[in-house]
Amino acid sequence: MAKLVHQPREDAEFDFILRMSKVPVLAYFTGTWPKAIEPCRAMDLVIGGIADEYSGRLTAVRTDIARCPSATERYGVTGAPSYVLLKQGKAVAHGTGPMTSSEVRDFLAPHV
Repeated sequence: MAKLVHQPREDAEFDFILRMSKVPVLAYFTGTWPKAIEPCRAMDLVIGGIADEYSGRLTAVRTDIARCPSATERYGVTGAPSYVLLKQGKAVAHGTGPMTSSEVRDFLAPHV
């Protein structure tokens, strides 16, 4: 996992990261059930690279659905991996499923 990707341990920490970020936040939601593990691990590498590439322009937050249930519910996340791009705490884009780096860049492009 890239050093630039935050990993909150609970909802309060997730909310703190949102409040403190001066740039858009890419929250990517992960799960630990069998069908989610491999796609989420693959996305760790992709999002880590994106976090490095967009350093200073984007905050990346790896959000475990089980550890942050309020954030998961608040943003309507129902599966993993899922992505929510937040600007000033408001969701501006949603995505689901594995993505390539190019697809993540396209997802971010209108907003970052």
